[in-house]
Amino acid sequence: MDRLQPDGPFVEVAVEVFRLLADATRIRIILALQEGELSVSALAELVDRSPAAVSQHLAKLRWGKIVRVRQDGNRMFYRLTDEHAQRLVTEAILQAEHAVEDTPRHHS
Repeated sequence: MDRLQPDGPFVEVAVEVFRLLADATRIRIILALQEGELSVSALAELVDRSPAAVSQHLAKLRWGKIVRVRQDGNRMFYRLTDEHAQRLVTEAILQAEHAVEDTPRHHS
């Protein structure tokens, strides 16, 4: 069975991935992690949320295996597990440009 067919075995799991990404703070976290590993406090500052709120979002992203964590003393550092979530977010933003602009910048 081909995984990219409508009856493929990963369709339902893909739906769960989209549910995980259906949050502006999580999208911002993924965008912030594009350049590499960041601490919770650095992420909180970049996405303009409290460290507690960012930690909750990171826990969900960890559950979905979208981010990984590394502990250094009492500090936690997060990074993207692989390039796939970043690509999904990038494509979603490019699609959003179509909804907002007559001629999206990525087509110029």
